[in-house]
Amino acid sequence: MGLVADITDLGTRIALGERRALARGITLIESARADHRLQAARLLEGLPKDREALRIGLSGTPGVGKSTFIESFGMMLADRGLRIAVLAVDPSSARSGGSILGDKTRMDRLSRHKNAFIRPSPSQTHLGGVARRTREAVALCEAAGFDIVLIETVGVGQSETVVAQMADLFLLLLAPAGGDELQGVKRGIMEMADLILVNKADGDLKAAATRTCADYAGALRLLRKRPQDPDGFPKAMMVSAVETTGLETAWETMQTLVDWRRDAGHWVRRRIEQSQYWFAEDVRAGLLSQLDAPRARNEMLRLGAQVADGDLAPSIAADQMLRWLSAVKR
Repeated sequence: MGLVADITDLGTRIALGERRALARGITLIESARADHRLQAARLLEGLPKDREALRIGLSGTPGVGKSTFIESFGMMLADRGLRIAVLAVDPSSARSGGSILGDKTRMDRLSRHKNAFIRPSPSQTHLGGVARRTREAVALCEAAGFDIVLIETVGVGQSETVVAQMADLFLLLLAPAGGDELQGVKRGIMEMADLILVNKADGDLKAAATRTCADYAGALRLLRKRPQDPDGFPKAMMVSAVETTGLETAWETMQTLVDWRRDAGHWVRRRIEQSQYWFAEDVRAGLLSQLDAPRARNEMLRLGAQVADGDLAPSIAADQMLRWLSAVKR
């Protein structure tokens, strides 16, 4: 009874917008402990379902200025009275599992703004540029009454497109560069992007930024038109996070796209598709977690040793492992 009462109280305080309660709730859902997962499920089930924030995913190559952009963009929105939550995912070490979690220190002004909440989380080697429970953290931020939830991914790559499955808008932030830069960005992430923002369009880099923006605008015109986009989207634009130029225009462009998608019915349809995607992903994750059970690990080690000795082909060993798991569940 005490457990339910504590979770109920935590959910109530999150719904009231209490920052400490929100931070505690995110810590709870990030935990892998079995008892914490049960509590997290109860917490999520009891949250208000009638609150909806604009979810913005942001990806970009390391050094492109993601943190500087988020701080400048976030300050602009927060100063207008909008409440913005930033979920910044830092890469975890594959060896130690540790993470620097330095994003909050790089957004000093925004972290102290009364309308902003910044939460760095380790990716824990989870592919897709986001942490395993980022989607649930987004739900908590929405329940807490935030108007905008900005999800910053680890970096840019083919797997980074997972963030597009939890965002309403997907921004790709790039730096001015030479002609080879276009070749370095994966086609998959370009096809997912709703808006490409060429950052650092100031000073000596402004001319290079203009050329880079033109290159990407041309590349976007060659992509197949998406049904969820009005004419002219996706598009490339120039911004300067340092000089805060272009941010106002970028925000107006985002709002134009959001309004069009709402009116055309794509907003609701996209949210439904995302829910179905994450349902399937959670089922897959649950099945994979069964391999972490002691008996399953022992069976994996036994079969793995036979593969190493050449007694079993990998495909045959995998088939035997799957049959073993099926037999155990029966």
